Amino acid sequence: MTASSTRRTTAAHHRLAAVGAIAVAGTLLLTGCGDQTKDSGSDSTDTASASAAPLADKLPKEIRDKGVIQVGSDIAYAPVEFKDSSGKTVGIDPDLAAAMGKQLGVTFEFENGTFDTLITGLRSKRYDIAMSAMTDTKDRQEGIDSDTGKKVGEGVDFVDYFTAGVSIYTKKGDDQGIKTWSDLCGKKLVVQRGTVSEDLAKSEAKKCTGGKTISIQPFDNDQQAQTRLRAGGADAGSSDFPVAAYAVKTSGGGNDFQIVGEQVEAAPYGIAVAKDQTQLRDALKAALDAVIKNGEYEKILTKWGAADGAIKEAVINGGK
Repeated sequence: MTASSTRRTTAAHHRLAAVGAIAVAGTLLLTGCGDQTKDSGSDSTDTASASAAPLADKLPKEIRDKGVIQVGSDIAYAPVEFKDSSGKTVGIDPDLAAAMGKQLGVTFEFENGTFDTLITGLRSKRYDIAMSAMTDTKDRQEGIDSDTGKKVGEGVDFVDYFTAGVSIYTKKGDDQGIKTWSDLCGKKLVVQRGTVSEDLAKSEAKKCTGGKTISIQPFDNDQQAQTRLRAGGADAGSSDFPVAAYAVKTSGGGNDFQIVGEQVEAAPYGIAVAKDQTQLRDALKAALDAVIKNGEYEKILTKWGAADGAIKEAVINGGK
């Protein structure tokens, strides 16, 4: 999200390429969550004790003593993070967090919040980290509001763990002649507020000619945007490719939506950490590298049909 503090993110360089088609098992109905409830990640209770965790000593003492890393996340973005039919938090991020927790000897506890408030929650120390399919961008790193170009905070550091692009989707069998972003001029587009999709739409709207523009309808989460499109209130929607592909596969048993055109703006997802928490940041990087090396990382992404977005090693602040 994007802008001042958004989900996948703000600047013009975000994602572009290839995250292979998502073959996620099951026909889980995406469930909304706008409350501020806490929920542990899918396997987070299975973390090893600190004594058995090889990287526990890399964590700041206060977190090691507490045994918990508080995670701010918009838990409504399947398959990255969402609640299954039983109300359990599942997805790529919770599974990766659980695997990293085994290395660090702590539990990652996910707390639900709207995407555009996560960095604010990080600054106020409500969360230790934000992990929510958040695109790593220079604006976020430097605390710049992408809409105004003004500095609004101290910025955050990122530990990059995945790569994704942005896609456009429409109702199935009714693409409205939309193949590229320029085709959205004169159309109604639904997006999640504060995401890269919203940023791209705003940028593209400025290029429209002939008195046309893009009517952008932002929502608190992607599920609300999908509902609006499904009901005929818009011509198209946009979100990160893994999310769009999952919606195409699962919504209405695969009969509601279709992806149109190619994904654009390839960029890394990053775990956001406050600038003054360099020890925590470096511990997360070490844990992610360990999970990549031991094969758990690949297994998790394959499980969720997102293996094409895999990276070979964790990177700090790799966003452009």
